[in-house]
Amino acid sequence: MKWEQLLNSRRRKDKIKKDAANPSSLREGRQEIERDYDRLLFAAPTRRLADKTQVFPLDLNDSVRTRLTHSHEVSNFARGIGMRLAFEMREEIFGEMCPGIVIQRDVPALLAAIGLAHDLGNPPFGHQGEAAMRSWFNRCLKPLIATAENVPDKKIFNDFLKFDGNSQTLRLVTKLQIINDDFGLNLTYATLAALIKYPRPAWEESTLWKKHGYFYSEENVVNEVWRETGLSMGVRHPFTYLMEACDDIAYSILDAEDTVKKGLASYQDLINFLQCWANRDDPLISEAVNLIEQKNKEWESQKNALSPNEINDLSMQIFRVHATNILIKSTVEAFRQHHPMLLQPGCGVKDLIGISTGKALCAALKEFDKTRGYQHKTVLELELKGSNYIQSLMDMLWTGINGRASGNGQYDTPFGRYAYGRISENYRRIFEDPNNILPPLYKEAQLLCDAISGMTDNYLIRLHDELKSLYEYESRVKSSAPQA
Repeated sequence: MKWEQLLNSRRRKDKIKKDAANPSSLREGRQEIERDYDRLLFAAPTRRLADKTQVFPLDLNDSVRTRLTHSHEVSNFARGIGMRLAFEMREEIFGEMCPGIVIQRDVPALLAAIGLAHDLGNPPFGHQGEAAMRSWFNRCLKPLIATAENVPDKKIFNDFLKFDGNSQTLRLVTKLQIINDDFGLNLTYATLAALIKYPRPAWEESTLWKKHGYFYSEENVVNEVWRETGLSMGVRHPFTYLMEACDDIAYSILDAEDTVKKGLASYQDLINFLQCWANRDDPLISEAVNLIEQKNKEWESQKNALSPNEINDLSMQIFRVHATNILIKSTVEAFRQHHPMLLQPGCGVKDLIGISTGKALCAALKEFDKTRGYQHKTVLELELKGSNYIQSLMDMLWTGINGRASGNGQYDTPFGRYAYGRISENYRRIFEDPNNILPPLYKEAQLLCDAISGMTDNYLIRLHDELKSLYEYESRVKSSAPQA
């Protein structure tokens, strides 16, 4: 792999534009890749992340993170790493670059952009939302697949049976976020390539990654991106490893802070957990614990002592700062040491944290998050409610979708027409496009997938409640109607 291709700042739309800008030139004072970040920042799906669950659904505490705050933090970490690579390690990492690529501007901007966009395709209610959608598709779509017509390979329905928000992210930025054409946000090849977290489709197996990174509907787009950047199936963009590491750092440390903020555990619980961890003698775990324990004792010994709650909150904040610095340093060093290997097409590295010195600390924090936060009964209860809302709404929307592409089915009822009309106009336009030649059942499943994934937590609940009474009324009318 060559950096000149990996940092390709041309766009898909350039091929049909007679006056396409020279990617090496500045436009309105910005590099092309810098414009990608700006496009993502001002896109409506980014704003919607403010009402999507990070860990704790529908939380009333404004200090607890949403998908939006999480995405901004991942973007910040990634940008900071990009600054170090571009200014402190430029020659070592990138060598001599071709004209037009401005390392000091392109690298931080690219990493910031993919950090901001990495969760755009996630449905409401976090990972539980993904599980709920998979459950519904396996329950309701699977029986229809056997009789589906005009399907090149039934395996393409794995896009839904094994639904993953990462693939939906790529679809959103390349297809769904329409401006005035079919190119979505028309991001640069470099940004699109680095945004594909798992470079494989759902119907292909991988020894490295259980998840997939793109749908059958975007296969042609992905192949074009790979041709322009020198990548291929199973080969990650090197910066994808950095984005994934920043995501791991963010949710391992910051989800722990939110767990303490919500009162599900205390700072001291976290310290005790780390001190009892199997790798408690790991140098970075010891460093993180010793630094904060020293600070904690200083605060407790002050004459004008802080309250226990204040010490708990302050200690957790300082822990977050120190632990973040430790893991980011270990990530940068791992990339510096291993970047020649990451540039090889046959690279067998699964993730960057796993080959860094911060591996044990990150693993310990993830286990703390899981046992003290994610599995707390209050969290599980809300996740269950969210799952029920999602599957129930999918039942209702499917009434207005199923059969619409093929002309067969019961979609043309008063409720079916109303439910279909409540789906985003953008998504319906893509579904109804005569140039959309995907198999009918695939198109219908994808419209349902697009609709649910694009909703926020609260909007999904409101729409569910709006449709429920109408749905139940129509069902009662049908059941009471005299039989022929």
